[in-house]
Amino acid sequence: MDEYLTDGYSEPCAQCAAVDWGVSVEEQFFCKKCHNVIERTIDMVGECSLYSNHSKISYIARPKNTAMEFPQDWMVCEGFQFVLKQQADALVSLGVCLQFKTDVMWNFWKRYLQNTRQAFVNNPVSAAGFSAVNDLNSESKSKPESVAFCEESFLIGAPSEAEKPASGCSNKRRSGSLDASLYVKGRKSRNVMTMPRTLALCYLALLWVREAITLADLLRLVKERCVPYLNIHEYIPKDMRIYGQDSKIFRVDSIPSYSTVHKEAVELAKVIKLPAFPTVSQDCLLHPIPLTVRYLLESNLPDGLLVWVHKVIDEASMGDDSFLTFDPVKQKPALVCYDIQAAAVIIVTMKLLFKLDDRVEWTSSWKAASEKKKKVFNVERWYKVMQPAFERARQKMEREEARQLWKSHEPFITSLKDKSLVFKKRRVVNHLQHRFQKLTDSTPEQQCFTTTAFSSFQFHWGRDDGSYGRSLHQHRLNCTFKKKGVKRLTNRKFWHTVLSVCPPTCSDHFSEIEASLPRMYVWLLDLFSFLLGVSQAQVHKEVLNIERRFLKRKRPPVPKSTQRPSVTKKTPRPSATKKTPRPSATKKTPRPSATKSTPHQSATERTLRPRKITKA
Repeated sequence: MDEYLTDGYSEPCAQCAAVDWGVSVEEQFFCKKCHNVIERTIDMVGECSLYSNHSKISYIARPKNTAMEFPQDWMVCEGFQFVLKQQADALVSLGVCLQFKTDVMWNFWKRYLQNTRQAFVNNPVSAAGFSAVNDLNSESKSKPESVAFCEESFLIGAPSEAEKPASGCSNKRRSGSLDASLYVKGRKSRNVMTMPRTLALCYLALLWVREAITLADLLRLVKERCVPYLNIHEYIPKDMRIYGQDSKIFRVDSIPSYSTVHKEAVELAKVIKLPAFPTVSQDCLLHPIPLTVRYLLESNLPDGLLVWVHKVIDEASMGDDSFLTFDPVKQKPALVCYDIQAAAVIIVTMKLLFKLDDRVEWTSSWKAASEKKKKVFNVERWYKVMQPAFERARQKMEREEARQLWKSHEPFITSLKDKSLVFKKRRVVNHLQHRFQKLTDSTPEQQCFTTTAFSSFQFHWGRDDGSYGRSLHQHRLNCTFKKKGVKRLTNRKFWHTVLSVCPPTCSDHFSEIEASLPRMYVWLLDLFSFLLGVSQAQVHKEVLNIERRFLKRKRPPVPKSTQRPSVTKKTPRPSATKKTPRPSATKKTPRPSATKSTPHQSATERTLRPRKITKA
């Protein structure tokens, strides 16, 4: 249509020197590349002027045929399947094994459609039936709406002619899809697919193939636009028109939080009825030991700290396969937060060695600085290296977030009546952005979704160009001393907050106790929460879980050789004439009464029992 109206006008654009003109709703010419609007309007001279007294077109006629407005009928589940296909392709292009897409991801999606009775069953139900409990034996009274699927490819075919709505209803459709209104009504149900659940399904498939991508990495890939999630409607084929109530389903205004996707993954595993996942053994990169190695390198901590991390993992019984493996078949399935757990283990180890109470770590640093050997780990020196790098990385992230375009180039259309108005506003915005770019002499950054190089490390340590600071990995630890031939920790006390478990209805108390916690501990929580993209409260909660397991461990029994044999002495019976007074009962010295623990109680300390330290 634009080529016919602009035929004969071949002058280049004054801004970009391109000859690619289009016609706006206001009948003005604009450049399709730079969106430069000129004052030229449409003048129809020729045969059209013989039949009309007006030489200008007052409007562009819209097609009356509804088939041109809706070139292809599609279901909401088809749209979600296309989204999952795009996300799977992006992850495979980043290095994930091909089995993730062809076998695992497709099987999970097929099981979801089957268990929710949307497809692969004899009597599929519509989206309105999602509010009911999954009962494959129940019969739906409504007319079944089945969809033809193709298992060889990852695309769903169009519904048959018998399943399409009547012609009278198609003219009054409020959305591009056939069942958007029914899907919106069933949004409160646990079985309805949503955009955050697409990420949860990807995470479950990654966990099944035991890939080294954690949930924090997946959300970071989404944030850096390496995995399509924001403005996904721009990549849906043009045959699938998205407007109206479809925007309530596929429109995304923000990236979901870590806890939201984690919770959705557990709920989705119940809906799909997945079996027990493959075992997370020590050779898997999701095990705490490989993950702690990664975060020790990321946080520029010495390699010698890994020995103590292993001891904490063993004492807390966190290396067991039964504890790490996700099993949705259990009555209360628990999905371990592998990345947050690894960071919490490092924090507990730092508290064990340096206490982190704003006093002991600094005194130990002064003693380490007074030694002649320079390559001794010093908490103060480590803090001076990490703090500037931490602030630099945070400012860089804030600048990148500010430069990103959260609004899409192709806006959502809520109704066909407002279509021309929405496109006009979008065209004005693009024109203003182009003008500001000309003023600032900046070019828009090209964003690529599937070919962008991704690194799991945010910090680079060393003497190379672009590094954040010098590396402290080779520094040795000096946190033990010998006494009577036995190695003991320099720090003899371990402080912790209240370890009592709150009921499920209780909210998080980190904001209440944050002011009373040591500043060094809070700074360490802030560092790892930045690396993982989660809140400080989540890291602190995982620290408490590890401390409960670590401090409530079973003590080894005392060997029998060291126990003194108890000798029972027979006391003579008192004679009948002499009455001996009864021995007064020895009063036990009462222990200091512990105050009732509240969620916002001040930190308590425990003296660590001296134990013989064996080399790992």
